[in-house]
Amino acid sequence: MVDNNNLYSKLGVSSKKEDVHKAIKFIDKGIFPGAFCKIVKDVAGRVDFCSIFHEDGAGTKSSLAYMYYKETKDISVFRHIVRDAIVMNIDDILCVGATGDVFLSNTIARNSQYISGEILAAIINEYESYSNLMSSFGLNIITCGGETEDIGDLVKTLSVFASVFTTLKKDEVIDASNIKKNDVIIGLESSGKSSYEQEYNSGIGSNGLTLARHGTLAHEYYAKYPECYDQNIDERLIFFGKYKLTEIIKEIDLTVGKALLSPTRTYTPVLLEIFKICRNDIHGIIHNTGGGQTKCLHFGNGIKFVKNELFELPIIFEIIQQSSNTQWKEMYSVFNMGHRMEFYCDESIGNEIIKIAKKFKIQGKIIGHCEQSPSKNKNMLEINSEFGTFNYK
Repeated sequence: MVDNNNLYSKLGVSSKKEDVHKAIKFIDKGIFPGAFCKIVKDVAGRVDFCSIFHEDGAGTKSSLAYMYYKETKDISVFRHIVRDAIVMNIDDILCVGATGDVFLSNTIARNSQYISGEILAAIINEYESYSNLMSSFGLNIITCGGETEDIGDLVKTLSVFASVFTTLKKDEVIDASNIKKNDVIIGLESSGKSSYEQEYNSGIGSNGLTLARHGTLAHEYYAKYPECYDQNIDERLIFFGKYKLTEIIKEIDLTVGKALLSPTRTYTPVLLEIFKICRNDIHGIIHNTGGGQTKCLHFGNGIKFVKNELFELPIIFEIIQQSSNTQWKEMYSVFNMGHRMEFYCDESIGNEIIKIAKKFKIQGKIIGHCEQSPSKNKNMLEINSEFGTFNYK
């Protein structure tokens, strides 16, 4: 029996990223230190503009894609992790209001013993194809090439990342330090099928995949894929779940593998439409990535976030929890649990955001509100869910 206390940490990952925050504690936070992304002075020296250089990737979802490909020969999963890498960047910079030309570079690191030239070609071509699709949504992406590395000594299978650069006017920045008490919190659902998606999205996103993989997939993969886990982790924590990759989840007609590999949904078309109408009325936008529903704790000052009207839990998170026996409090601090994008604003503006999202067949709703924190200058979070009430600091 696996001890279910702090499972993510036992797998070598921290949703709070304590080491990272400690390392960057004294590093300059940029010219908008409370914004969702680091923003610096304009690269061209224009006093009214600022610049953003950002990087993110698909994380260990790439390892899962490799496993699924080995089981099924479905090469599309490698194209999907490219989308993950791009969306994790684009939706981050959209949180601060960046909508101008975006310059994109990529980094692919592979072990050529496992990742063939055919797979590599599919990945490289998808950077171009998906960037073109994003441009068709109204956010112009210019691809600038990248770096492909064969580093089997360092990478067991595959690592897929992207970097983006853009500029925007200072008076267009959405600064999350403006989040205030009495703001409502609008969430946009992470699962379902939007008007611009080709297939049903499980809502998984690109965070928490280490826990999702090991806690959901059966131990038979331990011997089958030694290249897909850290040899330093206790064997009892390696693929200790109940499911095979190809088992069907009948409620959403996806295999377990495909549900775990659902491409991270971009909210680009929705956000671009929202910005046309109420950009200046939004106090903050939070992308619930690392840290899941607790991401908001890093933004605003002296705020108690109350989330008490959450979306119905997508089935993929129910499967992960039941298979791994992860405590519900940890689930909310690792996964998005049903909505990945949050807006902080007055209720009247929130209702406009909900209407716009509906045009794209994405449900939006008021999922909570902000209060004054009882601890001066310290943020708190209270989640009231169907599985209990959980408090975070």
